[in-house]
Amino acid sequence: MKIAIAGAMGRMGQTLIEAVRNDSRFVLVAVSESAANQNSLVKLFTQKTHDVLITDNPTQLVENANCVIDFTTPVATLGVVEEVAAKGGTHIIGTTGFSDSEQKKLESFASKARIVQSGNFSPGVVLLASLVEKAAAILDDHYDIEIFEMHHKHKKDAPSGTALMIGRAAAKGRNADLESKKSIDRNEERKRGDIGFSVARGGDVVGIHDVMFAGSGETLTLSHQGFDRSIYANGALAAALWAKDKKPGLYSMKDVLGL
Repeated sequence: MKIAIAGAMGRMGQTLIEAVRNDSRFVLVAVSESAANQNSLVKLFTQKTHDVLITDNPTQLVENANCVIDFTTPVATLGVVEEVAAKGGTHIIGTTGFSDSEQKKLESFASKARIVQSGNFSPGVVLLASLVEKAAAILDDHYDIEIFEMHHKHKKDAPSGTALMIGRAAAKGRNADLESKKSIDRNEERKRGDIGFSVARGGDVVGIHDVMFAGSGETLTLSHQGFDRSIYANGALAAALWAKDKKPGLYSMKDVLGL
């Protein structure tokens, strides 16, 4: 399967390049990066550099690929998905931080492209979200839900896309809308039914997510810790293989895992 990777100089971009090159089911045909970083990127390829197109042009990135894997920024992702849709391709999207309008625009391309979008591509995290949804449905709003998350000090969005994905699962379990229940401000008394978020940033932490259901006299905590970004890369590659023969549409990692 011919793979293109958007944002090759990023942490996930580098992890994805390594994962693709270590798996005989895939061949890396193109990567994208800004012109300013392309010379540095060439130096990072230790073999077969001439076989990999390095570009900052979304059309060129997509041209010879069966699938594009994209962990970049909302603006960059929207530029790529337009090109993927134009050729009826597959787009695996781990980009987070989309505004409502950006998300709607992204979804508009699902009629022509196979899009798998997830706030996290770790099977363990996706299962965590599924368990949180079930727990939230069983434990009523006498149990306060608090989502704790920590990532490395360079992460720009907060709460993380993963934390918000888990929050949406909790809200779904209670037939509620996350936006109306989300609580980040800790300068006031907690309201019944709130879904709280606690954020920490530091060091090189890959990802820690704990979900606490705090009731009267007891707490239940569901937890996941990621120690290596390869779990996200391997999940994205699994999604690419799963999506290749599907009809155009917007899918999630829950679909990939059959949850």
